[in-house]
Amino acid sequence: MIRYFVEDVEFQVPFPQKTRRWLNTVALAEGFQIAELNYIFCSDEYLHKINVEYLEHDTYTDIITFDNSEEEKVISGDIFVSVERVEDNARSLNVIFQDELARVMVHGVLHLAGYLDETDEEEENMRRLESHYLLTRI
Repeated sequence: MIRYFVEDVEFQVPFPQKTRRWLNTVALAEGFQIAELNYIFCSDEYLHKINVEYLEHDTYTDIITFDNSEEEKVISGDIFVSVERVEDNARSLNVIFQDELARVMVHGVLHLAGYLDETDEEEENMRRLESHYLLTRI
């Protein structure tokens, strides 16, 4: 089950049902099933506070993923997304908002599937997977 929530911003996921189907397809392609996945869309400030409080990172970010899974190959988690960061990133990358939003949303699923992006090599692999799955959402 994939659910969408908002905190301190007005926002609606474009094409919510289609997005759920796509994210479920991504998880299945990675050998996982989604049990419970919550996307919480919020402001920069809201996500910054989470970043400082829980991760001790005093930086702004577009996404923070919390893995609540207790079983192998089952995704359960909370993904916080700063709508403001996604908008800014879309502008700076010269892509449409919906494409950048989809990239961030699939990025969270990939983290919950075990992919990291801490090294250059891991980040390159993550970007490759994001790009691959973005092509599958049409």
